[in-house]
Amino acid sequence: MTFDELLAEGESVDVDGWDFSWFHGRATEQRTSWGYATMASARLSAASASLDIETGGAEVYSFALNRAVNKPDVIAATEAWPPNLAIARARLAPLGGSVAEVANDAPLPYEDETFDVVMSRLPTITPWTEIARVLRPGGTFLSQQVGHGTNRDLYEFMMGPQWVDPVSTIERLETGARAAGLAVVDLRQESPRLEFFDVAAVVVFLRKVIWTVPDFSAEKYRDRLRAMHEHIAQHGSFVSRGERAFIEARK
Repeated sequence: MTFDELLAEGESVDVDGWDFSWFHGRATEQRTSWGYATMASARLSAASASLDIETGGAEVYSFALNRAVNKPDVIAATEAWPPNLAIARARLAPLGGSVAEVANDAPLPYEDETFDVVMSRLPTITPWTEIARVLRPGGTFLSQQVGHGTNRDLYEFMMGPQWVDPVSTIERLETGARAAGLAVVDLRQESPRLEFFDVAAVVVFLRKVIWTVPDFSAEKYRDRLRAMHEHIAQHGSFVSRGERAFIEARK
């Protein structure tokens, strides 16, 4: 396909929800060693009430719930973006789950000590005080997070050199958890490999993962996308490195 055809394809793909199946054969992302969804399933199996913050389309939450040995009696989630909210509600309804529309920086609309497990995968904000408030004593918070400088190779290719927070992600997570009175049980960080095999995949990724290049549009970045297309033609792919952190904390 030509550059223009790939660009047009990338702009035509539906990017609502948090389903990445379109990328099969177009891009690959190395998985982290800790297996977040498997860990989530294990914690959910022992819970009577669970909450997923910033659930997206509830793709990972529902996956973990469906693989839990026992499902919680109360299944709740929050989401701020209306297109994802509709997807999440449809996905969790068969499991008896509910999804509240909550801004990422707003208080959680739940009573104190409501949940045994609170989860959040790739949140934009981690509301530590609210998490500690809604957790029951002995309850667990489980989260996989995007680290500082994630996909730096990609966003600097598009935008040029950018500032990166010198405070490490795991240091920030540990500080937040302890300040909220939670005990850190597990804390890890890895840099998984992300590889794109055509420029359409880059366009879809940047449209979907909007914080990578915040002002992205294919028209605005057309020259850099053409350079990306030429890079992939010469090297076979474009490789970037993500940053992922994992924390488990207990009240």
